[in-house]
Amino acid sequence: MTLRREKLVQPRGDYCAAPASGAVGPWTPTRCWAGVLLIALGGCTVGPDYRRPPTDLPPAWKTEAPWHAAAPADGIRRGAWWTVFADRKLDALEAAALAGSPSLAIAGERLAQAQAVVTQTASALVPQVGLGATASRTRLSGTRPRFIYSFVLPSAVQNDFVVAPSVAYETDLFGKIRREVEAANASAQQAQADLETARLVLTADVAAAYFSLRELDAETDTVRRSVTLQRHALAIVRAQHDLGSASAIDVANQIAALESAATEIEGLQVQRDRTEHEIAALLGKAAPTFVIAPDPHLRPVPSIPAGIPSDLLQRRPDIASAERAMAAANAQIGVAKAAFYPDIRLGLTGGTESRMVSQLLQAPSIIWSFGVSAAQVLYDGGYRSAGVAMAQSGYRAANDAYRKTVLAAMQEVEDGLTTADDLDRAAREAAAASAGARSARDLARNRYAIGVDDRLDVIHAQEALLANERRQVQIRGQRLGNAVLLIKALGGSWGRPDRALASRTAVDHGGHPPDPSPAR
Repeated sequence: MTLRREKLVQPRGDYCAAPASGAVGPWTPTRCWAGVLLIALGGCTVGPDYRRPPTDLPPAWKTEAPWHAAAPADGIRRGAWWTVFADRKLDALEAAALAGSPSLAIAGERLAQAQAVVTQTASALVPQVGLGATASRTRLSGTRPRFIYSFVLPSAVQNDFVVAPSVAYETDLFGKIRREVEAANASAQQAQADLETARLVLTADVAAAYFSLRELDAETDTVRRSVTLQRHALAIVRAQHDLGSASAIDVANQIAALESAATEIEGLQVQRDRTEHEIAALLGKAAPTFVIAPDPHLRPVPSIPAGIPSDLLQRRPDIASAERAMAAANAQIGVAKAAFYPDIRLGLTGGTESRMVSQLLQAPSIIWSFGVSAAQVLYDGGYRSAGVAMAQSGYRAANDAYRKTVLAAMQEVEDGLTTADDLDRAAREAAAASAGARSARDLARNRYAIGVDDRLDVIHAQEALLANERRQVQIRGQRLGNAVLLIKALGGSWGRPDRALASRTAVDHGGHPPDPSPAR
């Protein structure tokens, strides 16, 4: 249905004329547009308003000391969480990854696209203004149909010049466009959360790979020292064999032990090379030209307060992304329901038209047209109902995905906390074992000094100590990797890291003071 009111130009043709006064009766343009705008502004928004669904969360985590609850951290800016490890090399790698990672750049471009969609969708809420211009020259037939049969129409050639601005507006009386804008906004916020998720995953992957590399460096250093002791032991056993106090089997066993330790070094180097290549890919660099110098020192493991489970809803960007996807799906229900209502459009065109360019600015050349159009589908075979059902199903699926994301987040945090507890106990046990091996080595040295034991006993005691120290290195590497995964599971933010770091130093060093040499 279309309702239109027009004013035609006076000198348009022989059979067209407008009232001399220019009046259009009681239905003036001002009255018409005022009435239509009042109807448009009084429109409603169909579909359900979005409300975040409640999530069943436990009141606390199952943790043991020294893990403790932290205050909610939703106001803390997510930043360089990796600085809690106090490793300058890691800081440099993280900065390079944030600057050069292709995956992060992809997420940033997706956010830009989503923001552009918001602007594009919201543009339908404002009138669309256009400008048209036409210039034509036409020859009219002398035998064209007559409107007045007693009047002979001559053949004629005439010009037609038109300059006509136009305004078109969809009233959005039932909120279809507003729901589309709501969905686009939620999708843009989801893209922003996805970008934060990509940043968190990237930085966590870099940190985990870096600490794995450092663990391999420390292990390699320990095994190299063990190889040195094995060579000394082989020299002693060979000397004893030459003197007749050791058999050829003893020499063969010692050679086998030496070769086995040397083989371990090669295996560790293979793992290190692959880890180094992984870091290069994360940083967006070519693996053949990327090198990280070995460093056998491992940093202390910081303490990460877990907070309360409900904090995850504020910290983790993937939960925020799932929640925004649910909001977008909810808005799509309103878009689908708005299809049951008519589309109402307003149009206004004005300008001038004349046979001569010099007359375009004269009052008789003014033209205008305004109108209202409404379109309503009466029967569609269930198409719109199916669209509503599909949108409602999409919302339920988004709701289930949100719950799944929350449950997975709680699982990851609980796994990280329980693993940290287990590794803490293992670290204390390994520290006690190393202390016992260190005492045995010192005793062997003392017995060797007074001539009770020979040099080979001292070497065996040192080998036992190195084996325990290697186990400590492995546990420290596992704890550092688990700390990174726990930070990732917590969303990359918590309270004061400096205070927490001091509380864990003694455990990391097995009761011994930390190595004063730099670990970077």
